[in-house]
Amino acid sequence: MALDPITMLTITIALAAAAALYLAVEWRNVRESSLLFWATGFAIISVGSTLALLRSSGILLIGIWFANGMLVTAHWMFLLGVARFTEAKLSRGWYLIFVVWLAMLLLPEEAWWSKVMLASNSLLITILVLRASFLLRPHGRSLSVGAVQLRFVLLIHGLFYFSKAVTAVVPGTLIDLAAFRGEIIQISLVEGAMAIMLIALSMTGSERYRREKRIARLAARDPLTALYNRRALEVRAPRLFEDVSPERPGALLLIDIDNFKPVNDLYGHTAGDRLLVVLSEMIRSVLPEGSLAARLGGDEFVILLGHASSEKVVELGGILREQFHKAASQAFDTPQPVTLSIGANLFGHRPASLAALIEQGDAALYESKRGGRNSIRLVDRTATNVESLGTP
Repeated sequence: MALDPITMLTITIALAAAAALYLAVEWRNVRESSLLFWATGFAIISVGSTLALLRSSGILLIGIWFANGMLVTAHWMFLLGVARFTEAKLSRGWYLIFVVWLAMLLLPEEAWWSKVMLASNSLLITILVLRASFLLRPHGRSLSVGAVQLRFVLLIHGLFYFSKAVTAVVPGTLIDLAAFRGEIIQISLVEGAMAIMLIALSMTGSERYRREKRIARLAARDPLTALYNRRALEVRAPRLFEDVSPERPGALLLIDIDNFKPVNDLYGHTAGDRLLVVLSEMIRSVLPEGSLAARLGGDEFVILLGHASSEKVVELGGILREQFHKAASQAFDTPQPVTLSIGANLFGHRPASLAALIEQGDAALYESKRGGRNSIRLVDRTATNVESLGTP
């Protein structure tokens, strides 16, 4: 099959329609607006290419520059999709693209305008595509392989349209859009088909990677408090344990809410959930950098610290107890005060497992509960003899 302009147009229509359909199906599954914008862009390309194909067959449904200008709209949709994907905001100035395009429609369809119009259309597309590529820069964070690929495909695509705009106004260049004659037109059709394939693959790869990362992040988090769950803590704890030494001990704080059941009984489980969220936010606010926090289940939380000390553990526990008791007493009137009991364990060597460490913390927590609650019981295992410190 010869790659003549009519064949390339047919291939472009098929590729763009397939890309639009696939992205639309993806959008129905995940409801990411970037997919919807990208699908719309490919659909516009498919419609515009169909109109151009009909025109080449003698069926004049619409003006040539309106059909050709649909490429500008399609790439504007690509830019909107990238903006949504990167969570960037576009200024209102980008909507002036349509004003420029509509003004171009008022120009006559005479042969001597072909170069000017083709150059103008190409420059508009260049601006849109290069802006989209610029938005995909890794602003302090790594990008997925698909997003990096999309960035460079758009960059190359934009540079091609810039060179197309330049060569379009070179004297002696043959351009006949109506009949699709001229080297620029033929090269553009081939590049367009290739770009559609690469851009569509990059877009789907980018969104799929982000969706998988989001799913993995949600799977690692407690749905109520957004802290890590126990499974996620087990995965991440070994890395913290690697830095533990007698000179840089680690610590575990096991936290349990005292008299939590009366809150649920008197005010309902929604109130109890609010209290759990309040505690999680307090934990997050005092958590040192490089530490880990998780909700083990129910009203039990755990904090893992690196480079800790008994003073730091007692201070952190005291801040949490004081803040929580104040917040709970203001929000709920219960027969007995709603407070925190904390069992802490300071260790200077890598523990056998997180489960073993939690078990030691649980023993300290039991001592805290038995001692009257609203207290912290710290077991220092870094010393030659195991020491226990209770703080009311």
